[in-house]
Amino acid sequence: MRVQHIIWLPEIEEKLWVKHHLSLAEVEDVLFGKPFIKFVEHGHRPNENLYAASGQSEDGRYLIIFFIYKENQEALIISGRDMDHKERKNYERKRK
Repeated sequence: MRVQHIIWLPEIEEKLWVKHHLSLAEVEDVLFGKPFIKFVEHGHRPNENLYAASGQSEDGRYLIIFFIYKENQEALIISGRDMDHKERKNYERKRK
C-alpha cells in the first residue's frame, strides 16, 4: 500500500493540532516515510477501509495516524496521536 496524496478536512486539521499537537508535516512524515500499516476495519464504501499507520516524524515523535485509503492511492486523514507505550514497543520490535 502506497499513499500518493493526502486529503485534509479543515476540522480534522484543527482537531489534530488542538487535541494532539500534531502538525500536518508530522502526519506527512509518517505516511510518506516507511510506516507500518495495519488494517483496522471495513469502511462504509467498498474498497475504502480504515487503516492505522505507525511511524516516526522527522523530529522523532512516535505517531499513529488513522486514515481511509481510497482506490486512487489517496489517504483521507481521520485522526492521529502519539503512540501509547504498548504501541511504541510493538513498533520498535517490528523495525528490527
